[in-house]
Amino acid sequence: MSKPSQEKASFQNQFLIAMPSMQDPHFAGGVTLICEHNDDGALGIVVNRKADAITIGDIFKQLELEPQQPHVANTPAYWGGPVARERGFVLHDGDQCWESCIEVEPGLNITSSRDILEAIAAGEGPQHWLFALGYAGWEKGQLEEEMVGDAWLMAPSNKDIIFSLPVEHRLRAAAGEMGIDLGRLVNTSGHA
Repeated sequence: MSKPSQEKASFQNQFLIAMPSMQDPHFAGGVTLICEHNDDGALGIVVNRKADAITIGDIFKQLELEPQQPHVANTPAYWGGPVARERGFVLHDGDQCWESCIEVEPGLNITSSRDILEAIAAGEGPQHWLFALGYAGWEKGQLEEEMVGDAWLMAPSNKDIIFSLPVEHRLRAAAGEMGIDLGRLVNTSGHA
């Protein structure tokens, strides 16, 4: 008799929230949206850390794009994670998928191709978007191991937190999705 197959739980479309005890400077105080999680590993974008003094206007200049709406150029870029920091990723709403697109959930995608930046510059892009440099990546089984190690808190994602809430409130709001006040958590973890 064969054993029934066990389907692996996916963390896709979840917020990964760094516990207060997190020592890794790449993720301490961070909220990461898990955009893809499968048998090969996981990919996420940190959504609450602006890149130092880099705007989408700086990115447009490098790509020789001229924004049709001047205020768009002042939109901050985000630091998406420690992997491939020279690559850009656009986390965006809407049903349109661009050349290189991953659907996180219906109406929420991540795109890494130039065509979405051209559309944003032309004023024809998605209504809500966040541009990030780099991403967070985990090899096969790595994220699952870290979850057992009490490094992270998992919460359901919320597009309003990503696109509407000021960046300095996203960590507390993401934890609040689980009814948790991070200020009340102790900075140590242990196992019985």
